[in-house]
Amino acid sequence: MFKRNPRSYLRITAEFFYPRGGWYRAAGYVIHRLRRLPDPPHRISRGIAAGVFVCFTPLFGLHFLTAAIIAFLIRGNILASILATFFGNPLTFPLIAELSISLGARFMGLPIDMHLPQIIDAFGGALGDLWFNTRAMFTDEIADWGELHHFFRRVFMPYLVGGLLPGLGAGMIAYGLSRPVIHAYQRRRIKKLRARYEKRMAARAEADAAE
Repeated sequence: MFKRNPRSYLRITAEFFYPRGGWYRAAGYVIHRLRRLPDPPHRISRGIAAGVFVCFTPLFGLHFLTAAIIAFLIRGNILASILATFFGNPLTFPLIAELSISLGARFMGLPIDMHLPQIIDAFGGALGDLWFNTRAMFTDEIADWGELHHFFRRVFMPYLVGGLLPGLGAGMIAYGLSRPVIHAYQRRRIKKLRARYEKRMAARAEADAAE
């Protein structure tokens, strides 16, 4: 029996930015799974809308959970919402972050000077603060929350506020585009299954008549 070699952290990170088989194949797999979900088109489309909307929030690490909760509240398909968070990926996140933080800063009256390099630095500084201050709880070091405060004020809150409108817009577009496509696919699949069933029943009837 062959054993699968566990993936290294480096390989996991690399596949996050570029999946095996490429983004085209990964997107095709997600679309295929969405179309074959056993639920009415409107419920699947609601789930897709929830997943796309969540991609415009700064709740990194909680996108799956948040999408599932929203899908549950709007009576959408939960699995569809989780699959739809694929919309937020390393190719789209830079654009989403720039747009959301710029809009949020404008709404909140903050300077519009946080771009991708500064956003990445702010995330790194916040994580560094969390690590340092957690360690300070068990040492004589003095905790300093300056970087985390800067991140919360200049990145997290503008991202959260500014992502609401484009997130809602993208979710509505995703709903409007996906529902007729899924409906047409399900009708075509039902026709194929019905034709296959009728063909099988006809063959069985011929076999019974020949006996």
